[in-house]
Formats: sequence, C-alpha cells, structure tokens
Amino acid sequence: MLIAMAGLPGAGKSSVAGELGRELAAPVVPVDPIEAAMWRAGVARSQPTGLAAYVVAEAVADGVLALGQTVIVDAVNAAAEARAQWRSLASRHGVPVVFIEVVCSDPVLHRRRLEGRSRGIDGFPEPTWESVERRRAEFAPWVEDRLVLDSVLDLSQNIATALGFLAAPTS
Repeated sequence: MLIAMAGLPGAGKSSVAGELGRELAAPVVPVDPIEAAMWRAGVARSQPTGLAAYVVAEAVADGVLALGQTVIVDAVNAAAEARAQWRSLASRHGVPVVFIEVVCSDPVLHRRRLEGRSRGIDGFPEPTWESVERRRAEFAPWVEDRLVLDSVLDLSQNIATALGFLAAPTS
C-alpha cells in the first residue's frame, strides 16, 4: 500500500511516519530532504524545487511499490494536486492509498515544537510559525477519506490507532 502522510510543518507527521516505517518495515520517503539535496546540488531555490521534490518522491515510491512493498511518503500534501498524485500512483500499481493527516490541536504546543526543533537537514531552513500559518490558510479542503491523528496525544497511542486503521478491511 501507499501511505501518504499529510499535515502542517511541525505537526508531528515525520515522527508518525518514522515510527510507522519501523513498525511496518516500510521505507519512508520524505520530501524535505529531497528538496534540500536539490539545493545542495546547485538547483536554484528560485526554481520549482518543491514541486520537483514531490516528483522525485513519487519516482522513489514508484520503485518501492514496483517491488511489492508498502511505502510511506512524508510530505505536507496541502494541495489537492499532490493528493491526486498519490492516488494516481497507487492506482497504477493496483494498491490502496491511505492518507494519514497529523494535526496538533494545541497551537501553543505546535508553535513551541516548530520553533524548538532542528531536524538537521543540511541546507534546509526550519519553517517559521508565520510560514506555517500561511500554509494553514492555503491548505486545500479534504475530499479523500483519511485518518486524522492529533499529535497532542502520545506517539505510541497514535501509532496504535494508525496500525489499527491500516489493518481494517477497506470497503
């Protein structure tokens, strides 16, 4: 299956993706390090590297799915076009796509986590709270079914919920 993570920067989606990857023995394909690698390789930041990073992540996920393995894509997935990209990829492989959106219902905690984190992605600046607020305003409404996890809850509790959701039969 293709698991597409979604959520604002700092909401906790990478933590969930990483732990799910460990639990499912599934590779996690994160978009941010791909974009940072493009910049380090000399691709100008003025180029559409965000879009390009999604396309590269899709190519990597495509290869994993071709091997018959589950893959987790770790990206904001705020745009309807990004979500359509994952649906299309899963359809091409005849596998289900599952969207998992991670939110942080406590804005004070969300901001504190965002401003206190350092992911160590060489060349990738941490987003500001103001940029997160702009992304929130631009986040496309959901039309897909998805699991919503609140990172205010304990990570292990969210992982148990996600694993239960992923194991449930699809209709």
